[in-house]
Amino acid sequence: MKRYPFRTAQSVSNLSVQKLGTGVLLMGLALSASARDTGDAMQQQPASIQGKAPQQNAKPTHKARRWYQVGIASWYGTRFQGRKTADGEQFDMNRMTCAHPTLPMGTWLRVTNLKNRHSAFVRVNDRGPVTEGRIVDLSAAAARVLGLAGIGKVKLEAVRESDPELAMALISQLRAPSLLNLKNE
Repeated sequence: MKRYPFRTAQSVSNLSVQKLGTGVLLMGLALSASARDTGDAMQQQPASIQGKAPQQNAKPTHKARRWYQVGIASWYGTRFQGRKTADGEQFDMNRMTCAHPTLPMGTWLRVTNLKNRHSAFVRVNDRGPVTEGRIVDLSAAAARVLGLAGIGKVKLEAVRESDPELAMALISQLRAPSLLNLKNE
């Protein structure tokens, strides 16, 4: 009599769980790859993989677009000083912050006053503006740096935290402790 190996119920279920896990992992990888907003995945592959002859000095068909918005800005200050903002911190009118209706909290923006071309970096920490037709509410400090008295037309540009221009602007805003105030003990 010939014996046939058979699987127990436990080993079948372990095998099924492994297959299911592998399937979910592959599905997740496929979805994340398709969700990328590169649009030029074929251009990133070598020409031999694409099925074309290699080209010398191939130029990209388009450049990456950066988010920007143009519209009317206003500012807010003493009336809201010390109140909690939408992200939970206390509003300080002397910090370089702003309120925007849709951008994620913590987003850094370059705000440019289109009348005088002054620009400043601000961080989104609140929701607003409440007044219809305006795209951003700036803190009093940001409005002062931009030369904005009341309302004005501005351009908002999203900035990455790794942007060197942002880093230089933030460093220039730091206040070094005065050496005269230090006491030798």
